[in-house]
Amino acid sequence: MVELFYMGGTLFMSILTIVFICAFSVFIYQLILLIKNGTAPVDQGLVKSIGLFAMVIGILGQFIGLYGAFEAIEQAGQISQALLAGGLKVSSITSIYGILIFVISYLLWFGLKVFQSKYIQA
Repeated sequence: MVELFYMGGTLFMSILTIVFICAFSVFIYQLILLIKNGTAPVDQGLVKSIGLFAMVIGILGQFIGLYGAFEAIEQAGQISQALLAGGLKVSSITSIYGILIFVISYLLWFGLKVFQSKYIQA
């Protein structure tokens, strides 16, 4: 797992990890507000929006990686298909991580909505 973190590029993978921590922190904060006050948090879609931001950052990281790879291919000229496939695989790590964070954020948001409906109705 740590190897994938470094292969994906420490800059974008670090940004995505910070965004994930923010999404989880907002989820915990909203859950505490819901339990403590018995009312819905002000912005319930914030967790989902942060997850969407992570997905966009992941795709941006992939495009920047692809741009660098295509520049290197242009300078090198003829390259093997295996080298190209390896570069494409590495460039997709940030997108996969961003989409994974989005899915987790969406599930957290959905859980918050279900908990809210059960908690407020009870």
